[in-house]
Parts: sequence; C-alpha cells; structure tokens
Amino acid sequence: MTEPSNSLTEHVSPLEAGESVLAAAFVGDAPALALANGVVKFDGRDIAAHPDGAILCAALDGERWLTGGDDGRVVAISAEGATETLADEKGKWIDALAAREGAVAWSVGKTVRARDAKGVVKSWTAPTTARGLAFMPKGYRVAAAHYNGVSLWFPNTDATPQLLEWKGSHLDATVSPDGRFLVTSMQENALHGWRLSDARNMRMTGYPGKSRSLSWSHDGHWLATSGAEACVVWPFKEKDGPMGKPPRECGVRPHRITEVACHPRALVVAIGYADGMILLCRLGDAAEILVRPSGDGAISALAWDKMGARLLFGTDAGVAGLLTLPA
Repeated sequence: MTEPSNSLTEHVSPLEAGESVLAAAFVGDAPALALANGVVKFDGRDIAAHPDGAILCAALDGERWLTGGDDGRVVAISAEGATETLADEKGKWIDALAAREGAVAWSVGKTVRARDAKGVVKSWTAPTTARGLAFMPKGYRVAAAHYNGVSLWFPNTDATPQLLEWKGSHLDATVSPDGRFLVTSMQENALHGWRLSDARNMRMTGYPGKSRSLSWSHDGHWLATSGAEACVVWPFKEKDGPMGKPPRECGVRPHRITEVACHPRALVVAIGYADGMILLCRLGDAAEILVRPSGDGAISALAWDKMGARLLFGTDAGVAGLLTLPA
C-alpha cells in the first residue's frame, strides 16, 4: 500500500487544461486533450471543436482525432490542427465513436453509421441504443454493443448483422488486436466476452465497480481493466482466453482505478486512480514506478504516443501533464 520507491515524477511536465479532461491522444506527434467544454487543446492552441456544446466521446484513427459532441457533430482534427465536420446529427447526442485507418463509426440512439475512407456513409438500426462501438481489426466490420449483446455489422453488405447474445446492458466494446476475442463492459460490475471463432461466452466478474477503461497489451495476450482497487489483467493468449484462469492483479492501492493504458511496445501498463495517482506497472512481475502522486481529481484520460516514449494524462479537475521517459 506504500508508494513505490522508484519515481519518474521529475520527468513529468505540466500542461494547461483548465477544464475537465475527457480524453487524451497524440495527433501526429503532438499531445491533444479533449475537454468537457468542447475545446481541444492541441499543439499550444485551443481548437473549438464543439463551440456550442460538450465533447462526449473521442477516437483516434491513426492520423486524425475524432470527437463527438452533444451538438450532434462528429469532428475530425488533423495533425496540422485543421478541423472537418464529418457528420451532423442536428443536435442529437453522439453516444459512441470508433475509428480505424480513415474510417469512422458513430451512434445516435439506435442509429449506427459508418463512414469509409472515401466518405461513403452507411446506416443501420440496432435493436436498442448502441452504447459502444469498435472496428474489427480485419475487414470493414463494426461491433456495436447494446442491450442483450453485441451485433457485428458489415456496412458494405445487406447481410443481417451477426448477434452475439448475452442478457444485460452492454456498454463499451473492444476487440483483441488479433481479432480472436470481443469484450464488453456491462452495466453490472462485470465484463463479458466472446471467442469469435465459435461465439463461446466468457464471463469476467468480481469487480466492486464498473470497468469502463479497457486496454489490450501490444501482443494481444492481456487485457488490462479498471473498476477495482487493483488493475485486473485477464489472460487471452490461449484459445480459451481467460476461462478457467485467474486474472493477474497489479498496482494494488486503497483507491479505485479509473483509467488504464497498455504500453504500445512493452508489457507495461499505465494505471490512473480516483485520487489522481499514476503508476507504471510491469505485467511480468508487477513492479511499480510512480509517475504522479495523488491529488487534483481523478485520472480521466491516459494515452501513450506511438513509440511509447511519452505518456499524456488528464484529470476530471482540469489538470494535465506529460511524462517523457528518460532515454
């Protein structure tokens, strides 16, 4: 329960946020913060992505950052800081966003839309409100989480989406990098998963709170999750995923974990807590390094750059910072 003796705090530079941070990302090589008031802090500038509303969700497609707002707009921000409105749902809230290689999907209530890299938009009506979206790593296919399961939709065909059924309200959706597993967070304090080869169900329970932050290790063998006083890391290397195997735990503290972000190249996870602390934990032996001590609100956003040399973070109290790992 004591703070780790190793520390990287002297390598953290403060960033000006001034408003609750909803999401963080590196757009090109520059750190960007999406704020609850509709502004994106990017490369020393304030970009009014949603001047008439708040940012509700964000997603990175590799080159651009997409934000969805309560003004009904989906806005793309390029590495040069240029903005483009990709969709306008006329004031309806954008419930979820997903992006991959120039394509973007968003949901408004039951309506799910997908826009390919050429700008062609297709629509589909989910059984109930689509709360979470994810692109499959191969092919042009979208997973949409809703009540009683997840639907897998091919926007460019008329085929009926495949339904992966499990009773309850499914919130976030994430797919393993190798495309073998799909996992959702749920309204109850649990995760649910499917092995996509045969739709086998996988139940992951035991959380004291909702697990809303999910992050895959770079090799796809581990899924780090929030929602407990430890970072719960489920094994997915074998064909049965976590079934019959206990999860690993790291970063155990008497405070709830709010955000997790796996390093893009190493088996290390950044862990953010409700009291504002950030730790780096090595998955192999649970060794810890302090990034940020507690204070100034709960960690609400974590993001690594592509090389894993920098970690960007923000809190719900409007404080942000950038860790640059020593060479």
